[in-house]
Amino acid sequence: MKLYLLLFSTLLFACGPSVTQQPANHLMGTWRLLNQYSIAKGDTTITDYTKDQEMIKIINDTHFAFLKHGSAFDAGGGRYTLKGDQYTEHLEFYNNKDWEGGVFNFTISIHGDTLIQKGIEKVEGAGVDHEIIEHYIKVK
Repeated sequence: MKLYLLLFSTLLFACGPSVTQQPANHLMGTWRLLNQYSIAKGDTTITDYTKDQEMIKIINDTHFAFLKHGSAFDAGGGRYTLKGDQYTEHLEFYNNKDWEGGVFNFTISIHGDTLIQKGIEKVEGAGVDHEIIEHYIKVK
């Protein structure tokens, strides 16, 4: 009888839904931009976001939003997808309409509380075509 119970229990758990949880999306949360490298036509421009301006990116399970203030206010957001280290933003809202509808592909890496995001920003209507590398730190 004990053998039947053991076999039934094993079969029941083997056929039922997995109790193993998927790991939480490691991108979710609030990130503060520290700096941005913009590379266009062989020239690199570095922007320090720790002086005279600030930007945060907020990421939940389906959407992202960013807010920047300094000499001017900037904001936007939309949906995103994440497959491995490939992070794609679908910019649905932005205060510059030329950017809306843009799809931006990035490679990301996370080291502790630091997010590095690298990709191409190309917006013909705004005359933008450059590679960017951004360094964020997670806000606790």
